Amino acid sequence: MRTQALAAGLLLVAATLGAQQDPPPVPVAVVEAVRIEMTSQTWASGTIVSRSDARIAAEVAGQLTWVAEVGDVLEKGAVVARIDDSALQLQLRQDEAQVKRLEADLEFANQQLERRRQLAAEQIISANDLEETQARRETAEQNLVAARVAREQTLYRLSRTTVRAPFGGKIVERLQQPGGYTEAGRDVVRLVDVSDIEIRAQAPLSVEPYLEEGMTIAVEGRGREGSGIIRRVIRVGDERSRMFEVRLGLEGDPWVVGSAVKVAFPASAPREVVAVPRDALILRSDAMYVFRVSDEGTAERLSITTGIGDSALIEVVGEVAAGDKIVVRGGERLRPGQAVAISDS
Repeated sequence: MRTQALAAGLLLVAATLGAQQDPPPVPVAVVEAVRIEMTSQTWASGTIVSRSDARIAAEVAGQLTWVAEVGDVLEKGAVVARIDDSALQLQLRQDEAQVKRLEADLEFANQQLERRRQLAAEQIISANDLEETQARRETAEQNLVAARVAREQTLYRLSRTTVRAPFGGKIVERLQQPGGYTEAGRDVVRLVDVSDIEIRAQAPLSVEPYLEEGMTIAVEGRGREGSGIIRRVIRVGDERSRMFEVRLGLEGDPWVVGSAVKVAFPASAPREVVAVPRDALILRSDAMYVFRVSDEGTAERLSITTGIGDSALIEVVGEVAAGDKIVVRGGERLRPGQAVAISDS
């Protein structure tokens, strides 16, 4: 009996010592709360567009002999399409023959005028005859000028039988095919510079006072996040939609032209707030709080309310101060007063 009582006592002491032993600290990741300037935001829709997007048209009529393929990447001045120039080559030959004929007529008129001047000086012919000869010479000169202009026009039209790219880009659409007849002014291809892109967004008039050219704002689209720099603010609103246009340059990897994006426009003046990462918030049906790591290495539960925010940080109102170590990972199962071990930051 004595042995059994001793064994029972030892078991009771062991259980008591085990109950008094503290659990191991919970590993958590923390960041410091920061005091920063922040504004409220309004998200608006936008579209990725190219700054150089044009339908390239023919300037002369004729049969297309060649058209660039869809997907071809062209430099500025590269050939986009060619038009049959046979008729214009014949016109050029006729214009050159006309110029040579009129050059000969002008040379003859010059000789006639020189002889008439000598005869008039000797008073063999009247002044009226001299004036008529001089008028015929001036007419021959003007006819030659007109013929040379006609030749230059034909040369210009010949040069336009080769349609060239006004800027570098990619052929994204063939609007006419080789062998077809094109008219002057009819579109042949669509050329888009996919390397020089921007966002065209429609912003509500309420955010206009807070926008400045050169401002960097957040952009989201197709599962991607990025930033854009305001290039132009077109301060002319639509009376029905109460929206106005904003153009933003893009940073980072290229985006696909035509993609829909969302743009975070500032909707208030900047103000100083205490902010933490959104991952630090713990939401319950009856409360919202964060955990702060105390100087003793224990978790402190702080009830908070939220204010304005951006894609990464959010304003918190409560007992949180700038510099506090706030738990951003591992806080879901924490209890107030529980020991923690900071694993990373």
